[in-house]
Amino acid sequence: MLDILISGAQIIFQPLTFLFILCGTCLGVVFGAMPGVSASMAVALALPFAYSMSPVVAIAFLVSVYCAAITGGGVTAILFKIPGTPSNAPTTFDGYPMAQRGEAGKALGVSLVCSAFGGMIAAFAMALISPQLSAVALKFGPSELFAVSFLGLSVLTCLDSGNIVKTIISGLIGLWLSTIGMDPMLGLARFTWGNSTLLGGVEMIPVMIGMFAVTEVLKETTKPRVMNGSDKQTGVKTTFPGVKEFLSIKWVMIRASIIGTIVGILPGAGATIASFLCYTTENKLSKHPEKFGTGCIDGIAASECANNAATGGSMVPLLSLGIPGGNAAAIMMSALVMMGVQVGPLLVRTQPEYLSSVFTSMLVTNILMVVISMLVAKIFAKILAVPYSILGPTIIMLAVIGSYALNNNVGDVMLMTIAGTIGYLFVKQGFSAAALVLGLVLGQMCESNLRRAIKIENGNLLAVFSKPITAVLMTACIIMLVYPVVKPIISRKFGKKANVSAV
Repeated sequence: MLDILISGAQIIFQPLTFLFILCGTCLGVVFGAMPGVSASMAVALALPFAYSMSPVVAIAFLVSVYCAAITGGGVTAILFKIPGTPSNAPTTFDGYPMAQRGEAGKALGVSLVCSAFGGMIAAFAMALISPQLSAVALKFGPSELFAVSFLGLSVLTCLDSGNIVKTIISGLIGLWLSTIGMDPMLGLARFTWGNSTLLGGVEMIPVMIGMFAVTEVLKETTKPRVMNGSDKQTGVKTTFPGVKEFLSIKWVMIRASIIGTIVGILPGAGATIASFLCYTTENKLSKHPEKFGTGCIDGIAASECANNAATGGSMVPLLSLGIPGGNAAAIMMSALVMMGVQVGPLLVRTQPEYLSSVFTSMLVTNILMVVISMLVAKIFAKILAVPYSILGPTIIMLAVIGSYALNNNVGDVMLMTIAGTIGYLFVKQGFSAAALVLGLVLGQMCESNLRRAIKIENGNLLAVFSKPITAVLMTACIIMLVYPVVKPIISRKFGKKANVSAV
């Protein structure tokens, strides 16, 4: 470990290289805070700058952009309920309510500390047990990956425990939306109704922007917001959690970082699943689950630790096996291949400087991005003092730009508009926009992996679900889905027994 750190420091702390890392962190935070710019898109936008660098410096630079983008997305998620990246969506559940009651600075402080903690835990895990974790990831075939993505769907029962039926219906609608477009196995058009725009499927980012940003603007327009502490200020001062608060969420941070790292290692899983999964896990384990969704720092800690830990986890299979753990890692791998680097199992052994540069780059970035995010948050927070008659249209403008920039397609803007309108009606009728987005995010992964697993086993469903890892994960899914339904029945039953015995 010490050798890796020393070797990485010799690379990263060269003046020009350090300047690249600093610029990459700034770019990542700014890109991440912009609606519609995912972490993968941030890396893609930064890719042209990396072509003039040496391969070792280039991968360190791109990693800094990737890590910082995930953190930057939490800024707008907390202040405006606009998740900068899909993995920041669970941060809005508790971060935005805190901002509404004048605790935006505290929410930002928790987010930044947890982001740095999760990123550093993942960096050390990557350096220490990279080969071993990669070997475990190779055991995850289509059936296991289906179980992992389905485990993410078990979040549905936690998003609104007071209205489970409507929440599940919302999730099922999201799953249906994920099937629109070309069939992943047969290449046939499904539910497109002759519309060529739908052949590419329903894009996740425009729907997410519509469901969160546009819906919130419509809500605020029909019911003007009440002035709170944050509205009276020209800026928000980031407040880091005190020792007592830090100790109260220490186990949340540790669990989320570990789970996030493991999920990040799995090819194709990514930070979004890690974030939703950890939010659900902490909701289930909490002694006060009713506080989740009302402005609880545990929810912010779970989401931000997990999505930042997943960034380090995704680098493990890339460096050890040449298998990208996610879209951003795939972009980095393509950049290395274009530069003539032979990515694969021998890379870390023959050229250990790649592992050391990525490791040190992640450590440095997780420190720098806290300071840079504080500055960005201060700038963004000044917008809170703007009258909503100006702020609302500005948010809509950013939402339109973010949706259009995804594919330079007006159809995505229309999709965002429809999603925002439906999201508003969903909220008015008690349905869950977050559940719909979750179903859309995980639906394609669930379907493609399940169908691939069934095909491999020649249609034998028992063989698909009887594999040890798959069986354990599916059992956990069933328990998590059934528990919220069974819990009230058990509580009523034991409550009646207690009343009878008291009489």
